[in-house]
Amino acid sequence: MAVCARLCGVGQAGGCRRRAPVEEEEEEEVRAAQEAPRSLLQLPPEILVEIFSCLPGTQLPLLALVCRKFRQILSTDTIWRRRCRTEYGVHENLRKMEVTGVSCREVYVKLLHQYRDILGLWQPDLGPYGGLLNVVVDGLFIIGWMYLPPHDPHVDEPMRLKPVFRIHLMEKKTATVECMYGPKGPHNGQIQMVKKDEFCTKCLQTDYHRMSGGRQEEFRTWLRDDLGRTLDDIFHEHMQELILMKFIYICQYDNCLTYRRIYHPPSRPDDLVKPGFFKGTYGSHGLEIVMLSFHGMTAKATKITGDPNVPAGQPTLEVDLTRPMRLPSIEQLRNFSELSRLVLDIRDLISREQRLAGGVEDAGSSSRAEPAQAPSLVASAEESAANGPDASENGEQQPQDLQQFVLPEEVMARNGEYPRSCRVCFYGTGLIAGHGFSSPERTPGLFILFDDNRFGFIWLELKSFSLYSRMTDKFQNSQPPAPEAFDEMLRAMQLWTT
Repeated sequence: MAVCARLCGVGQAGGCRRRAPVEEEEEEEVRAAQEAPRSLLQLPPEILVEIFSCLPGTQLPLLALVCRKFRQILSTDTIWRRRCRTEYGVHENLRKMEVTGVSCREVYVKLLHQYRDILGLWQPDLGPYGGLLNVVVDGLFIIGWMYLPPHDPHVDEPMRLKPVFRIHLMEKKTATVECMYGPKGPHNGQIQMVKKDEFCTKCLQTDYHRMSGGRQEEFRTWLRDDLGRTLDDIFHEHMQELILMKFIYICQYDNCLTYRRIYHPPSRPDDLVKPGFFKGTYGSHGLEIVMLSFHGMTAKATKITGDPNVPAGQPTLEVDLTRPMRLPSIEQLRNFSELSRLVLDIRDLISREQRLAGGVEDAGSSSRAEPAQAPSLVASAEESAANGPDASENGEQQPQDLQQFVLPEEVMARNGEYPRSCRVCFYGTGLIAGHGFSSPERTPGLFILFDDNRFGFIWLELKSFSLYSRMTDKFQNSQPPAPEAFDEMLRAMQLWTT
């Protein structure tokens, strides 16, 4: 007001002939409020289309019940095109659907929304063999891709994908399910949700699976394409396995097949590496898929695909992250007896600590000792110096945080192309069993973390080495709703195949 008085030449008592800016703003706000629409119904249609396009598709049917205008606007394909892209990642040109007379709304309602519950990762009920199925929106289709490991022993090669079924709206205004197995092309199939997180598929034209050479040719083709093996390979290794595989093969494609949902393991900032799915070598059983997950100070590798000895769903490896091991020199590491001694010493130490914790006195000690503290994950400078310079066999310098690695001469490996350095090693146990999962037991071994995408395990009792390589596929709709849901899934998986 003082500034206003100087400009107008009058004081406060004489009044001010200039209107205050605040009063002008208030009048403009009142006038704008009077002119603004008092409800959504007064907004232009193009504004309503933009607003409705931002709402979840599941809420739009309720919005259509409000009034006739809303119902008319919700018939605009622009709204449903955006929902298809935003919620389900459909990046195809949906305008070409107009050629077939199918609208984006029908794609959303009759295809994407109707089958939304089967999107994600699943494990088929194939006895001990299991498997990994990824159901995704692929263009204008929903496709179930079965993941097959690379041919043994090439663990670093990408996974092989095989379509099991597909769903589309290309020809009809109702979703069409097609079975993709067999040499004669897609044919009629059926999908049914059995219960939450479980569905089944059924082929309605199994004659499309038949080959001119009969069952024997079908089985040989399955062995070659799906497993990368020949009939002679299987026959010479496991006759009983051959019979079981043939039984499962027939049931897999000619009868109803049940799938149960599995989740991608959750990740935490303090995990040793990013959890996920890996493919690895399993002796005479070829390559199998495992899922690496972390549970406090324990890491687990759960079998997604299995074999007649240890079925899918079982924790094939358990790693004690409180027991890191510093490898000896290369010369000592070549000696299996030296490596075995180091691993078994840790096993005995754990056994003594468990007895002490249970109140049982160790026969070799006169007083109760404190449990040994786990060493640091990073070796000290003294340890590194004691193990010699960080140099590879050909004289190349290695980073200080890496340890030299070589397999002991007595250890069998199906793939000789393993890394020659590793980040850290831990004590762990592996699950072994007889045929039919008889007499299962955990045997000690050495877990080797090579890098972010590869790890290995030396089975002491079997004198064999398994190498694992990460699956780099992007899995959508696979995250567990809560950590408890993932743990519950792991417990359920062990029951599915036992």
